[in-house]
Amino acid sequence: MTLRRLLSVVCLGLLFMLSGCEQEVSSPELPRVGVLQVEPTDFAAKVTLTGDVQARVQTDLSFRVGGKIISRSVDVGDHVKANQVLARLDPKDLQNNVDTAKAEVFAEQARVTQTSAAFVRQQKLLPKGYTSQSEYDAAQAALRGSQSALKAAQAQLANAKEQLGYTALVSEADGVITARQAEVGQVVQATMPIFSLAVDGDRDAVFNVYESLLIAPPSDEGVIVSLLDDPKVKAEGKVREITPTVSAESGTVQVKVALHNVPAGMQLGSPVTATGRTQGRASIELPWSALTKALKEPAVWVVGEGDKVELRKVQVGRYLTGKVVIADGIKGGETVVVSGAQLLHPGMQVKKVDAKDGGAAP
Repeated sequence: MTLRRLLSVVCLGLLFMLSGCEQEVSSPELPRVGVLQVEPTDFAAKVTLTGDVQARVQTDLSFRVGGKIISRSVDVGDHVKANQVLARLDPKDLQNNVDTAKAEVFAEQARVTQTSAAFVRQQKLLPKGYTSQSEYDAAQAALRGSQSALKAAQAQLANAKEQLGYTALVSEADGVITARQAEVGQVVQATMPIFSLAVDGDRDAVFNVYESLLIAPPSDEGVIVSLLDDPKVKAEGKVREITPTVSAESGTVQVKVALHNVPAGMQLGSPVTATGRTQGRASIELPWSALTKALKEPAVWVVGEGDKVELRKVQVGRYLTGKVVIADGIKGGETVVVSGAQLLHPGMQVKKVDAKDGGAAP
């Protein structure tokens, strides 16, 4: 075989090898990503509230007259009975008023006796002509005037005695003293609170709740309230009252739950808890692996037309264990990448694998 023929054979072999390489260098395989077609659901977060047990009826006890406190017979936490004396004021000034009113009554009684006798004489003398009609009328007017003055003095005496009785502060009902606002020796004004009384009877569990959790009206379903220290001690109740105003200091609304069959261990002031769910909101739940970020904002990869991916900014409603709740940014029916998104860039075409079947990027 000549050299020229040998070179021709070698060249043909090289051409065949190059053509084979071109066939092997085909278009690269599309990246496989695990995807999930999302559907919105009503997500209702579970909320645990902490409050305390309070009396249904609570009242401030105060003196109806002013004065100096000279004695106090109860303290915070004491159980009192109805009409029990809790404290007393110095009665000297009011006793002087009573003595003055008594003296005025005695004086008016003497005037009534005098004018009555004068009128009786005029009654006897008028028919015999020994007195004039004008003198008779004057005696009658004097008698009526003294009788009216006596009634006024008696009313003043009754009022002075009543004021003297107000120097003793008594309980209006059976209950527990929950607060004390004054001490012995202190000079107080009328209607100034001295004690706070939690009246025996119905009990409420009171919670301070953020307004955002109360978008929906309360349901008729019962609420289970448990002791914070001993969750085994429970009582069932229903929402009885929600304050119409928001506290300017805490931004919360007070919710009162009426308790039924309160166990003995659930005393006044005991810390309690109650668990409930907020109003459901249309949201989308995704696994943590689906969440990425666009610059500084949270985002997810969405597979669109032509199986091309798009980086979509989203609003996260809540972070949960193993998943995240998307409140806005994704619509129902869209396809979201939940695995294999590490090397994606906007506009890249991908091969979708259902994440429910365990598909993921190689």
